[in-house]
Amino acid sequence: MAGRGPAPKDPSKRRRRNATEPETVVTADDELRGPDLPDGVLGVDEKTGEVVEWHPRTQAWWESWRTSPMAQTFVDTDWDFLIDTALMHHTMWAKGRWEFASEVRLRAAKFGATPEDRARLKLKVDNPTAGPQKPAQRPDGVTDINSRRARLTG
Repeated sequence: MAGRGPAPKDPSKRRRRNATEPETVVTADDELRGPDLPDGVLGVDEKTGEVVEWHPRTQAWWESWRTSPMAQTFVDTDWDFLIDTALMHHTMWAKGRWEFASEVRLRAAKFGATPEDRARLKLKVDNPTAGPQKPAQRPDGVTDINSRRARLTG
C-alpha cells in the first residue's frame, strides 16, 4: 500500500528552523456528542415492507465517534459528512459491498480515526486518569503459549 511520501527527516538536522505547528490536545471525557443516526433514511425492505434499521456494526461505529475525544472538535458540517460516511459503512456491512471500505477509511482518516491519522492532524488524545496500560490477556487467563501448553497437557 502506498504511503504519504518519504519518511520525515530528523528535525534536529533541518536547515530551516521554522517553528512546527502546535498539537491540539483533547482529553477523553466520555460525553455523548453529535446527533443520533437518522431514522428512515435507509428506505423500506422490499420483501417485508419494514423500515430498514441501521446495521449493528454501523451503530457501534457511530457511537464510538460520538463518544470519541475528537468529537469535541466537530462542527455541524463534520457530523453531516460522518452521516454520509455512515451510509457507506452500513452498505458495506449490511450488503457486503466491501468496495466502500477504502472510501470509509479515507473519510474516517479526516477525523483522526487511527494514531497515524491523529499524528498527521497534529491531534493528541490525552487521558490523565489512565495509568500504565496492562498487557492484553485472553479471557481464559492464558498469558503465553507455555502456560497454555502446561494447562492442556496437565
